[in-house]
Amino acid sequence: MKYALLIYGSEAEYPAPDSAESREIFEAYMAFTNEISEAGINLGGEALQDTQTATTVRVRDGETLTTDGPFAETKEQLGGFYLIDAPDLDAAIDVAARLPGSWVGSVEIRPVWEWDPSG
Repeated sequence: MKYALLIYGSEAEYPAPDSAESREIFEAYMAFTNEISEAGINLGGEALQDTQTATTVRVRDGETLTTDGPFAETKEQLGGFYLIDAPDLDAAIDVAARLPGSWVGSVEIRPVWEWDPSG
């Protein structure tokens, strides 16, 4: 089954990009990515830019409305995601617990809809 691992953390608490802490976190993510890739369960993922770069789109009465920023103000922001293939939720939890984002923020696990195009 496919699961999305949605990584949340506080942008206000991110370390400076050129800091030793930032490099350490980056290396931990690279090791994690290599681990799940070698295990054959990594289906993709990306890091997201900060929420200040976001644009929210809504269509109301046929009119497209845009606003700067994310949909909602929250203490933790979506910073990235992985898409994995795991046999069940317990296995997905095991993977999420090894994800560096779970050490300082949180990881939301969401099953992905498996669509049958034939109906």
